[in-house]
Amino acid sequence: MLNERLLANLYIAFEAVVANKLRSLLTALGIIFGVAAVIAMLAIGNGAQQEILEQIKLVGVNNIVVAPIVEQVEEDVDENSSLDREKGKFSPGLKLQDVDAILTTIPGVKKISPEIVFDTYIVKSGLRRSAKLVGVTPSYFDVLDFRLREGRMFSEKNLVKGDAVCIIGRSVQSKFFPKENPIGKKIKSGNQWLEVIGILEERVVTESSISKLGIRDFNMDVYIPIQTMLVRYKNRDLVTSSALMSGNNQSSSSNYHQIDKLVVQVEESELLNPTAEVISKLLQRRHFNVVDFEITIPELLLKQQQRTQNIFNIVLGAIAGISLLVGGIGIMNIMLASVMERIKEIGLRLSLGAKKSDIVNQFLFEAVMISVSGGIIGVILGVVLAHMVSTFAEFPTIITMPSIILSFGVAATVGLVFGIAPARRAASQDPITSLRYE
Repeated sequence: MLNERLLANLYIAFEAVVANKLRSLLTALGIIFGVAAVIAMLAIGNGAQQEILEQIKLVGVNNIVVAPIVEQVEEDVDENSSLDREKGKFSPGLKLQDVDAILTTIPGVKKISPEIVFDTYIVKSGLRRSAKLVGVTPSYFDVLDFRLREGRMFSEKNLVKGDAVCIIGRSVQSKFFPKENPIGKKIKSGNQWLEVIGILEERVVTESSISKLGIRDFNMDVYIPIQTMLVRYKNRDLVTSSALMSGNNQSSSSNYHQIDKLVVQVEESELLNPTAEVISKLLQRRHFNVVDFEITIPELLLKQQQRTQNIFNIVLGAIAGISLLVGGIGIMNIMLASVMERIKEIGLRLSLGAKKSDIVNQFLFEAVMISVSGGIIGVILGVVLAHMVSTFAEFPTIITMPSIILSFGVAATVGLVFGIAPARRAASQDPITSLRYE
């Protein structure tokens, strides 16, 4: 019996909503835009969060990056300039000896990876393409979380003797070995033939990550043992004849650093800042107080960006929540106006035996129907907006089921909460007075 009364009240509420389609739609606009805003903002926020996490994976976890500072001096520098006065200061630059000093002196250092990058070209079967030749140690692949697809890592013999072996990126394999297994084959890099002993798993790198983090497309890199780089390609630590003739091994217009980057991985995130300070002091002492290097902590920078993004998401969510609140107030106002318009109808139902609970249920059902239908339209609009942002603004968006459930649930709750006052007002009408109302 109770279920039948509820179904009857639901049917009456449905008829009232359908009979006033335009008014119901205008009443639901606040809910529609509020729900759409919540879904779109959460999708943008989730996309930004995911992008930051991917960037953290690219630069590695708990890493400190030490990079050399290379000053380019113009040829027509004035003789009395401050740059000329700096020529008297000597620094050996970043060297492999610095790697050993950091590893043996500073506690808390888990791994350390020196890197030398050489711009060259790759040649095979008449196909030639520019590429990066990267001299590394095996710890490089652990620090940056690179995984082998096929083959093996550098052996101790390869590292000590500087063997002509290499590990190639996935794009190098697809371009130069499209129909054959490259393991054991040779590829010419610069003026040296290198034997391929391994292939790396593909690393997806977005254009924004390349520009923001200053990283390369790892898939087109060729990796060789760092000793192979020093013996067969370039070693800036060697004293050249031109340097002897000039009386200075550090030409102001050239890079005198032996290595191009040094990545230090610490054991705990809490040790990042103190370890970076100790590394800075150690290198300053070893470089005779010449600060020709810079130290950055990518993970902390990205986490700061993540905190800023979280605050931004909270602000946007609050704005969207205010929109839902305004939509709820709109529902309450329209439902109160609807009560005044339908006083005769209410009096007629009460006089025919309807209970006050039936009147309450009828108007509550109307409010919830308007808010739920607005929520459904808002979900669709929010998904469309998120896809439009992803397509036209080229910004990653991620729509999750919890965000849809949250926004839809809030919409239904708003209709229920803001429909209580009009429903009670309708139920409190006196039947005789209502029938006489004009």
